Amino acid sequence: MAADDSPELKSLEALIGASLPENISKLSSTSHALPANNDFHFLYNFDKFKRPIDEISGSSQCVLETIGSWAHFCGKAMRNSGEIVGDDAYYWLVNLNDEVLQRVDEGLDLYLENAKKKEIDSKHGKAKVSFHIATIKKPQEEYKILVNNTNVPFEHVWLEKKENSFGFIHPVEQLSVMDFIDTNISEIKPVDPLPLEGTPFKLVEEVNDLKDLAAKLSNVEEFAVDLEHNQYRSFQGLTCLMQISTRTEDYLVDTFKLWDHVGTYLRDIFKDPKKKKVMHGADRDIIWLQRDFGIYVCNLFDTGQASRVLKLERKSLEFLLKHYCGVAANKQYQNADWRIRPLPDVMTRYAREDTHYLLYIYDVMRIDLHTVGKEDEKPDSLLVEVYKRSYDVCMQLYEKELLTESSYLHIYGVQAANFNAVQLAIVAVFSNLRTAKAIILSYGAYTVVAASQGLCEWRDRIARADDESTGYVLPNRTLLEIAKEMPINVGKLRRLLKSKLPYIERNVDAVISVIRRSMQNAAAFEPVVQSLKTWHPGTVFDKNIESTIEKTCTGAVEASSVSSKTFLQVENNIGGVRPTGLYGSGKVSVDVSKGQNGGFGTLPSKRKFGIENKANEEVKVSKSNPDEVIILLDDDESDDERLELEDAADRVSETPFKGPDISMNLKTCPDIIVLDDDDSDDDSDDDSETGEVREMEVERMNMISEQQEKFMSLKPGFLNI
Repeated sequence: MAADDSPELKSLEALIGASLPENISKLSSTSHALPANNDFHFLYNFDKFKRPIDEISGSSQCVLETIGSWAHFCGKAMRNSGEIVGDDAYYWLVNLNDEVLQRVDEGLDLYLENAKKKEIDSKHGKAKVSFHIATIKKPQEEYKILVNNTNVPFEHVWLEKKENSFGFIHPVEQLSVMDFIDTNISEIKPVDPLPLEGTPFKLVEEVNDLKDLAAKLSNVEEFAVDLEHNQYRSFQGLTCLMQISTRTEDYLVDTFKLWDHVGTYLRDIFKDPKKKKVMHGADRDIIWLQRDFGIYVCNLFDTGQASRVLKLERKSLEFLLKHYCGVAANKQYQNADWRIRPLPDVMTRYAREDTHYLLYIYDVMRIDLHTVGKEDEKPDSLLVEVYKRSYDVCMQLYEKELLTESSYLHIYGVQAANFNAVQLAIVAVFSNLRTAKAIILSYGAYTVVAASQGLCEWRDRIARADDESTGYVLPNRTLLEIAKEMPINVGKLRRLLKSKLPYIERNVDAVISVIRRSMQNAAAFEPVVQSLKTWHPGTVFDKNIESTIEKTCTGAVEASSVSSKTFLQVENNIGGVRPTGLYGSGKVSVDVSKGQNGGFGTLPSKRKFGIENKANEEVKVSKSNPDEVIILLDDDESDDERLELEDAADRVSETPFKGPDISMNLKTCPDIIVLDDDDSDDDSDDDSETGEVREMEVERMNMISEQQEKFMSLKPGFLNI
């Protein structure tokens, strides 16, 4: 059945009396003529206006209920539409449309991707190797591999600590580079490698096989080593495969199956200074061995370093295989997903080629190094240089990636993005700042758990907990795009995403909450923005930025303290403050009917009160209403100071702000409703304020308002949401 003939669509069109596109077009063209705000409420008092509006409202509710019954189309049960009214109905419908469009978009992407793969296959006769196969079960779960992703430095438990307790002693430190230099180079004759197909091969998957491998390696003078690794589906990365070749045999060690045994049987052999280990481009392999198996390498010959000393045309292993062995390696599997089990034959062959010819290349390169050095009347100079560089590679010690206050500044693209303070706050890390400490506060019937964090910190916490890379949770490019566009509802965020990100889909509401909370800390990042503008490569940057952030945020918290334990509920409003009752028993709301007179709006208006006492400030986004933000301020001031606060609140609308005019969208811009602390029982009288105090307060308000002007100029209209 065609989609246009579906019974659901016919039922919907019958309900609204015409075709759906036709009615949408009419709505779009006539919606601008409808009265809004105060005009609407005024006209609603007359039956001539009220009756048709109620009829339209009833019809609209029927349409929503009909749409809501299509749970099977949306792929999940939708919230009961009969309980949705007003702005909630608008956002519910927006989210439903986003869900439908998202599914259509995913279907088109999948179709285009499959079509592109078929086109590639038809042209080249082979499919492109994927670096990530989503259907592979995580090895950490399947093989019970334990990892420590906590935000603390890596402990090299197999090494001795230095006397000053700073750092560790690598076993190679006790040796000299000269201990590894070959003697009688002129007598070396390269040993030709056996044909790959004719060389004995063993896939090591059992402990007994690993034990046999260790015994054979103990009887040889040199062996070649390489590792295959996966960084995308693990926070620190995982060694997926270890390739070892002697002059006569090839071995592939399944490190997943033997994770707890590799170090036990091979650690001493790799550390033995009498055995030569030949590797190519070993910089990362060295630290992977340390991290995963506690293996530290001594006596290394790195063919990658040798190619640099010899100044070869290219330095890759692919080039060396072709140059020295005449072998055309298929390097398309270099970035394949090596977590796959069982290994396909083509990947097994690729893995063997990485080490099978390496010992022969080692022989030839030593002769070349000696020959070139002899021509310069320094026969061993180049060979010594290669061993020095290889020694330095071995001396590296693995360091775990740690989250710090300046981590976000090292994300590629941040320093060149020209972000303002609001955008930078969305990216940033708040962990150690006073404004971001997670605190549980009980206030009457409320318990609020609040912690500020930027997206950089949010993804780091998830990646560590689930052992995923930060790039898998939230890629850098997407993170920066989100910061740039500042989406504050689910629909805008989903439209912004260019590809499907599982963690974002599962935590979309949490991401929106992070964005909103971060935006409220934007003022603290203005000094960072200024520092980024004047920063140049090579300058000392991190420590200065960290201290700047900490001082600024601490000052911002102190300056924004408001008296009493006040519960502020942010809803739809902006404009002047309208007192609706005494501060001790009523509430103060913000009137949206008044035109915006310029300035930030209501979100940071607590700063306008200028009370200098320190307070803890917590922010929470309501689960029932994603556009509702809860702010909890904790302080213990006297009743007199509360009177001062109330009087200042009365005059907020009278204090002009010199910043740019910001036009606000009433659907999403929040009101501020201040609910009183239960501890305050006495009513206050505005008449207790003297004229002198009032004048001082107005002067203070003007001063704070001028201080905010610079902040507001960051991005006029960034709250146009």
